[in-house]
Amino acid sequence: MLSTPLGGGAELRPLEPWQAAELAAYTDRVRDHLTPWLPWAHSVTDTGSARAFLQRYADRQAADSGRIYGIWLDGALVGGMLFRLFDTDQGSCELGAWLAPEAQGRGLVTTAARRMIDWAVGVRGMARVEWLVSPGNGPSIAVAKRLGMTHEGTLRSAFAMGGRRHDLQVWALLAEEWRAGAGRAGNTAA
Repeated sequence: MLSTPLGGGAELRPLEPWQAAELAAYTDRVRDHLTPWLPWAHSVTDTGSARAFLQRYADRQAADSGRIYGIWLDGALVGGMLFRLFDTDQGSCELGAWLAPEAQGRGLVTTAARRMIDWAVGVRGMARVEWLVSPGNGPSIAVAKRLGMTHEGTLRSAFAMGGRRHDLQVWALLAEEWRAGAGRAGNTAA
């Protein structure tokens, strides 16, 4: 299986439908941590719903319009990364992440995001990488800053989740900024 080492016993690798039981168990274990930020954490409630979620990303990968990866630490699923949107015609993609509380502070999300941006910009020719985040999600905003992203604005009342409307900050970087070294060095504790 293909994987990318992230250091310290961690790796980034594809998260596929056959791993639905593992994703369902992970989501159940850290649901309270994920649900304030991630709509899918409300709907992935068992192996069947996890399989359907992962199959949507397998289909997106086959259509070259999205991808999903897991972050494993010492063999245990502790988080993930995804290209929620991946539009090669427009040269734009949206990167997202989640991580269990016990895996935070190791730089896993920042390191994984750097690897994914390197691939999106360097291999796939993306011109723009976006990171959408709730204004209240300080750790995710810190990752966007470490990646050298620019806060471009806030989409007010952008989506409904958990019975209320939520804002989303838009952070982004351009390929030329990435190639110039934005976000490639510095503090990686995330």
